[in-house]
Formats: sequence, structure tokens, C-alpha cells
Amino acid sequence: MAELNSLQDLGQATGVTAGSAQASQPAHVRKVDAQGRSYATGKRKDAVARVWVKPGSGKITINGREFEKYFARPVLQMVLQQPIVAAARAGQFDIVATVAGGGLSGQAGAVRHGISKALTYYEPELRGVLKKGGFLTRDSRVVERKKYGKAKARRSFQFSKR
Repeated sequence: MAELNSLQDLGQATGVTAGSAQASQPAHVRKVDAQGRSYATGKRKDAVARVWVKPGSGKITINGREFEKYFARPVLQMVLQQPIVAAARAGQFDIVATVAGGGLSGQAGAVRHGISKALTYYEPELRGVLKKGGFLTRDSRVVERKKYGKAKARRSFQFSKR
């Protein structure tokens, strides 16, 4: 048996080289359906959004309504447009989303997550910009469940000495 003095010796002994390890990683490929749309699911809290992105004039529709009417608060409208602005694609894509569950804030976050994922499926080269902005990470914080013997998730019942 040959003696191994370095990691390169180990790689040569197993047949793995530095170049072949990187080549085995899958490249991000474009995922587009027959109508030229890319689809993604976005989630935040209890909200789930199904998002379709296709080339167009920049119209955003959520549950059959314009996004300005669905999300009346300017903060939620800004949250929704963050990935589009970060990718410098304002006015280039039509976005159709259906969202259910949770409240308006969670729904806006879910649509943002879905738009980001759908944009990376349509244009894989945008992945670096969107990942750096933190738009591809699912915000997994959800409400903690109530436990038995407790008033809420963690709050105990009031203690009475007498």
C-alpha cells in the first residue's frame, strides 16, 4: 500500500482531481414551460405563493388583482419589488401570483421569495445577485405551537402561593 503524504496524493489514489470535483456540481439550468413562463413557489410564515414570471411590460397581478390594490401599504409594495429592482429587471417581466394563508406581511414575503426563485429559473445568471441580497433564502420563522400545561407557547399560568 502506498503512503499518502498530502491531499493531492489522496486525490490521485482515489481518482478524484480538483477539476473533476467542480465539474460534477450541476450548473443552474433554465426552467421554462411551453408558454415561456418560469414557475416557483415562495413561502414565509404560514403563507404560500405560487408565482409565474414571463417577459412583458412589468404588470404584477396577485390573486387576480393589481398588486397596488392587494397590498395597499407602501412597505409591502416595496418588499414585493425588491428582487426585481435588485436584478435591474423593472418593467421587463409580467408576474402572476396566487397567494394563500397567513397575513398580508407573510404573503408579501412569500411572493417576494417566489419572484426571486422564478427569476433565477428564467435567468440563472441572476442567482448571484439575488442570493447576495438574501432573496432566495426562505424565512423559516413560524409561530411556535402552544404546549399543554402552558397558557401560551411558553408563558406559564400565574403562580399563586395562597
